[in-house]
Amino acid sequence: MTEIEIGRGKRGRRAYAFDDIAVVPSRRTRGPEEVSIAWQIDAYRFELPFLAAPMDSVVSPAQAIRIGELGGLGVLNLEGLWTRYEDPAPLLEEIAEMGDQQAATRRLQEIYQAPIKEELIGRRIKEIRDSGVVTAAALSPQRTAQFSKAVVDAGVDIFVIRGTTVSAEHVSSQAEPLNLKQFIYELDVPVIVGGCATYTAALHLMRTGAAGVLVGFGGGAAHTTHNVLGIQVPMATAVADVAAARRDYMDESGGRYVHVIADGSVGHSGDIAKAIACGADSVMLGAALARASDAPGRGHHWGSESVHGELPRGKRMHLGTVGTTEEVLLGPSHTPDGTMNLFGALKRAMATTGYSELKEFQRVEVTVRGM
Repeated sequence: MTEIEIGRGKRGRRAYAFDDIAVVPSRRTRGPEEVSIAWQIDAYRFELPFLAAPMDSVVSPAQAIRIGELGGLGVLNLEGLWTRYEDPAPLLEEIAEMGDQQAATRRLQEIYQAPIKEELIGRRIKEIRDSGVVTAAALSPQRTAQFSKAVVDAGVDIFVIRGTTVSAEHVSSQAEPLNLKQFIYELDVPVIVGGCATYTAALHLMRTGAAGVLVGFGGGAAHTTHNVLGIQVPMATAVADVAAARRDYMDESGGRYVHVIADGSVGHSGDIAKAIACGADSVMLGAALARASDAPGRGHHWGSESVHGELPRGKRMHLGTVGTTEEVLLGPSHTPDGTMNLFGALKRAMATTGYSELKEFQRVEVTVRGM
């Protein structure tokens, strides 16, 4: 492991973002129709290897159903507008029309002060479940103990515990921390947990019994974590480190496979290919799906970090729209910048390098941009 001397009293490891690497063609190619990008986690199989991020600008109950019908997994934010308000449509319209960024942040903080209603958690999950698609919903670690029973009782298929960073060894003098290992052991549904960004943190999360681990910290388009807290991890290195933890955990556990999900800096189709090339099994998409014309954010994008009452670490962004959700995911595309037909592009990248399965593509050669 190479470290760079920053100054006489500090050294740092060199790390790489997705923009710093590229996938290398091999001696063999194949037709895109010969490529499978299907992904399976626990008992659930998806034709497209992605989760839609649990953000109000990306996933509503209706959008979760549509994403499921198209072959992905929509994850509903159970701490968002859909569990705070009976009808959040007027608020979504108001958010889309806000002008000044500072005023928008203040208004978002006000809107999200409304309490979470437990009965709405059950109703929203039931709405998705009744459609017949796989149902996934997310809570932050801070709210998991409080609302998890309502989530499981409502019939969720996959439970996501997602925070800016999630630790298996959280220390707090203010509240009893969530015991992830005990919590996951007592649940009857698979749990995906994260984010994390290092080998050690990922290994600890895998030992809790999680079915999948989210990789990422401060890399999302709506994040300002790197400006506010000074924390950011280049995603190519983070994914590769966590993939190494998955390999070592398989040896340690006697063959238990934990899925690695890249969550951050995956805004274009090429980023998806690079994430899988670094060892990810699938990706979590936020901004890429917020650009859909039928997304609830109406071309705007924000996350839970943007509405924090004391220290917001995100902003409401205007991304604009490029096409419907189906066009964003499956095409056809009329843009040349990698914002549409995301998974047609992944298939073509795999075909160009000669791979027919995602797990094979994880072994593809990559190059690093000259430093």
